[in-house]
Amino acid sequence: MRKDVRILLVGEPKVGKTSLIMSLVSEEFPDEVPLRAEEITIPADVTPERVPTHIVDYSEAEQSDEQLYQEISKANVICIVYSVNNKKSIEKVTSHWIPLINDRTDKDSRVPLILVGNKSDLVEHSSMETILPIMNQYQDIETCVECSAKNLKNISELFYYAQKAVLHPTGPLYCPEEKELKPSCIKALTRIFKVSDLDNDGILNDNELNFFQRTCFNTPLAPQALEDVKNVVRRNMTDGVKDNGLTLKGFLFLHTLFIQRGRHETTWTVLRRFGYDDDLELTQEYLFPLIKIPADCTTELNHNAYLFLQSVFDKHDKDRDCALSPDEVKDLFKVFPYMPWGPDVNNTVCTNEQGWITYQGYLSQWTLTTYLDVQRSLEYLGYLGYSIIYEQESQAAAITVTRNKRIDLQKKQTQRSVFRCNVLGARGSGKSGFLQAFLGRNLQRQRRIREDHKSFYAISTTYVYGQEKYLLLHEVMPDFDFLSEADLACDVVCLVYDINNPRSFEYCAKVYKQYFIDSKTPCVLIAAKSDLHEVRQHYSLTPHEFCRKHKLHPPQPFTCNSTDAPNKDIYTRLTTMAMYPHARLRCMCSCNRCTYCLCQNLLRSELLRSLKAQLRRVVFNRCSHTCFWLPLSLFLLHVLTLC
Repeated sequence: MRKDVRILLVGEPKVGKTSLIMSLVSEEFPDEVPLRAEEITIPADVTPERVPTHIVDYSEAEQSDEQLYQEISKANVICIVYSVNNKKSIEKVTSHWIPLINDRTDKDSRVPLILVGNKSDLVEHSSMETILPIMNQYQDIETCVECSAKNLKNISELFYYAQKAVLHPTGPLYCPEEKELKPSCIKALTRIFKVSDLDNDGILNDNELNFFQRTCFNTPLAPQALEDVKNVVRRNMTDGVKDNGLTLKGFLFLHTLFIQRGRHETTWTVLRRFGYDDDLELTQEYLFPLIKIPADCTTELNHNAYLFLQSVFDKHDKDRDCALSPDEVKDLFKVFPYMPWGPDVNNTVCTNEQGWITYQGYLSQWTLTTYLDVQRSLEYLGYLGYSIIYEQESQAAAITVTRNKRIDLQKKQTQRSVFRCNVLGARGSGKSGFLQAFLGRNLQRQRRIREDHKSFYAISTTYVYGQEKYLLLHEVMPDFDFLSEADLACDVVCLVYDINNPRSFEYCAKVYKQYFIDSKTPCVLIAAKSDLHEVRQHYSLTPHEFCRKHKLHPPQPFTCNSTDAPNKDIYTRLTTMAMYPHARLRCMCSCNRCTYCLCQNLLRSELLRSLKAQLRRVVFNRCSHTCFWLPLSLFLLHVLTLC
């Protein structure tokens, strides 16, 4: 709603413009009337709509045409005053004032007009027979009021209607010629109906109607009032009420009835509560509430947001198969002005055998959107009505901004739930296969993916020490000379090479030495296509020698060419390394197999309960090489990371 209203009074000389203003202010007819009243401001607390109102007078004797044009451009509503006993002043309404105002205002944002018949105390007849054809001819005219400044008749009503024409205009809602709601209004109210239909059965039952009433008007309806509303609909249409609930047709009929009876404010209250502006578009403030995200912080959905999204999923999963069919996805996004998910989403998250997005995949996609583009996530939650259903100030309440990653490193712990892994490698090294394998797809299923439906992201859940975490894989395009900050910003790095391609490893080695050798980001080498014959790489060091030299874990063999779903152990390991980058302790002996021995010793001991104890212990590996001394807590974290 507007923060203030500016009312301009125009008309022929001597029709009583100034008298109307002075009678409103002093509540009595003035003995002496000046040529023009000064601009007055009515405070918000004394107006029916609680909005400050500025009233501006115009005098042809004191003001130039240019000053008039400026006032017209600043006005929110214009009252064209005529004298009911002066036919010439009535004729001037159509011959002069309406054309003048239309010429000085933008066609797409016309100012509402109020026709004001003053001096009704001087005649016994009404001017409405003359004025009604004018009202029917010009859609910008909101209403007509006959009043008397002398008798104070309808003075307050005049300015109330003027204020109402600005705050609750009829034009965007209703077409008087057709006597029906305009398409943009039907579209907005249809979205409101679908958001309020919490069980998606196409009917607003008593509980949903009460929630809607409380949301919009801060008060529930009494049971008898609910029945009265439904009875009004029943008397006027056959399909407005079904199973004792209000259908969409009945809901639209009620709002048509409100408008026809002059209660525009009821419909506007509903529209504004659900985020709409005067043009029946969702406001930027509603869709994109302010949220501050400091550097090195990420964005995640909080618990309430996941509960809300779960309810939205359940609402549209009509066959209860824990997956959304294409029709169910379309139904879910009917409250959006466009389809937000393309075919690439089905290759970004988990799907069932039919290729439909599962419940886990659905939540994963929301998690991905929130992490990569929180503004887009806020917009989507706005369309779904999160802040309304959960009675929050805005959908920003659904977002958790994580603390700075440097603090996580200092404290050696994190509360984050989403971790990003950038996957780099030469062309044809197996990066896309590595992403799709995370979603449970073997090589055979991957070959069915269309080229234009491929995705550079994959996201799913993994479990680290019993905690569910999201791992987001991002395939980085292999352009060595132009790796951006976004390509390098992540929690863990995967360097993928094809063991069957002698030139594949060189790219990984160069990228590591150029960008990650001095980085605190954990790096893992993936020996992809391990089902094929391994060839010697055209590089000065073998992959194992390279890892040993740079104190990296040995290359991890990986293949997605399997009958069943590919093994996912590597993804759990990546998530663990992303969670505990400070525990990146490397084997110092020549065998590079100490991880196995450390794990065996750990599993045989009961020292898991002593993570806080700072004991020291010598650990021997299977090759009889003595490893370095470690504080026990770091040692345990290291072993759990590598297991």
